[in-house]
Amino acid sequence: MADGIQPQPGIMDIALYQGGASQIDGISNVLKLSSNENPLGPSDAAKDAVVRASHDLHRYPSTDHAALRSAIAEVWGVDPARVFCAVGSGDVLKLLAEGYAGPGDEIIMTEHGFSMYPIYARSVGATPVVVPERERVTDVDAILAACTDKTKFVYIANPGNPTGTMIGAAELARLADGIPPQTILVLDGAYAEYVEGYDAGLSLVESRRNVVMTRTFSKIFGLGGMRVGWGYGPQPIIDVLNRIRGPFNLSTPALAAAEAAVRDTAYTEKCRVENAKWREWLATALAESGVPSDTSTANFVLARFSDQAEAQACDAHLRSEGIIVRQVAGYGLPHCLRITVGDESACRRVAHAVGQFKGATK
Repeated sequence: MADGIQPQPGIMDIALYQGGASQIDGISNVLKLSSNENPLGPSDAAKDAVVRASHDLHRYPSTDHAALRSAIAEVWGVDPARVFCAVGSGDVLKLLAEGYAGPGDEIIMTEHGFSMYPIYARSVGATPVVVPERERVTDVDAILAACTDKTKFVYIANPGNPTGTMIGAAELARLADGIPPQTILVLDGAYAEYVEGYDAGLSLVESRRNVVMTRTFSKIFGLGGMRVGWGYGPQPIIDVLNRIRGPFNLSTPALAAAEAAVRDTAYTEKCRVENAKWREWLATALAESGVPSDTSTANFVLARFSDQAEAQACDAHLRSEGIIVRQVAGYGLPHCLRITVGDESACRRVAHAVGQFKGATK
């Protein structure tokens, strides 16, 4: 690095985010179960919308995202003026940090929370504060005990990633009511659609001025390659986000696909039901092989092994069978593997391979 040219404080403390692998050298028939992608893909309506949008690729996209915000408002019963659209829900989380936190501030997250949270904190010079969970479940009391007059955010993934666990509405409300007055509670709902009847914190947002919820089109809607997310919160906070985002932050095809996807509620429900069916099947099959997991509310199962060595050995066996899952030592869970819930054939294949491994090690 040239003399005198230095990045902002905290930047060089950031460890690069590692996405889920998708290839194994020497193996062609690879089953990728490492990134929590929807095995059914996007709806036909979303794919058709992308084709139609291709005729306007020479035009700049909408700057106000009005059509998408209107669709979200209709489906979820929210105020379109308070819907904020961005490049995945991660972009909403990052812009919140940029708009409200800086050097000397603290951002709270839980020990097994999404690994981008500390990156968002350090990128603006804030200090990430990691609090313990209770048996891989968010601990509200631990979070409240960690709050200080420097706390600007509490980031909570509900359901959690990579744990798959979640806390209920009463605990979320207790958290929102207990944080300091300068603190924003951010409910990361990337997997919210997989939970039947869960509003992702919408009722909290509507009844309080210190809660923001975020959502993504990358999971149940099958649009991970399009990079679309949204947030919903108090108008003053949304106004701040709109001031600092890029004016053309979402492409025309991405906007069209997301609008069609959110309106295709029948397909979304089909994906939720299929996921629930095979999630339960996979968790049961793994348990029968001696691999326990917590009850997952997302589209993955966090498989627990006796120690890190066994988890790594199982991962190596799965890779030899052409199956990629996610090691989660970086999330503080070295003895676990996160396994995405695939379609029927994928679930049967990975369960059989894990069973082979456990049988061979008995």
